[in-house]
Amino acid sequence: MENFAITPKGLRMMLAGLIVMIAGYVLMTGGGSDDPQVFNYAMFDFRRLVAAPIVIIAGIVIVIVSIVNVFPKKNGENR
Repeated sequence: MENFAITPKGLRMMLAGLIVMIAGYVLMTGGGSDDPQVFNYAMFDFRRLVAAPIVIIAGIVIVIVSIVNVFPKKNGENR
């Protein structure tokens, strides 16, 4: 595993970021209407317009940090 560009800690952090992004997309779902003639104001609530994009951006930042950040090796590991 010494030839990989990303450390195991970085990989775990990247997977956590992907899970956070998926949670943001799940927050964004719903709010549709069964009848196209009826307008549904639930489409424009706080969860879909503010919370979900913030969660998605947080997930993107976590993934970027996991890729760019070089985590220090433990004492027994060689580089």
